[in-house]
Amino acid sequence: MSGESDDIRTVTVRIEGRVQGVYFRAWTERTARELELDGWVRNCDDGSVMAVFSGPPDVVADMVKRCEDGSPDAQVSKVTIVDEGGTPPDGFEVIASDNYK
Repeated sequence: MSGESDDIRTVTVRIEGRVQGVYFRAWTERTARELELDGWVRNCDDGSVMAVFSGPPDVVADMVKRCEDGSPDAQVSKVTIVDEGGTPPDGFEVIASDNYK
């Protein structure tokens, strides 16, 4: 979804609960790509998952809503938008856990 537009929303989201070891990152990547969003997803040291979603505001809102359920084996307890704005990479990627600092 490369290109600039005034109708783009970018959010950083933290997902808490049983979200590691349940294919949450792979599910997030697949879903975000299906929705043609840019961004990334990674595991955090505290057991949560952090993701950035960028695209049309209604599609970003849909993705955040989908994160409330997550992958089939996930048990999401909380989804929080922790930041808005920023510039994500073109496309969507999973960032390895050991890259998180």
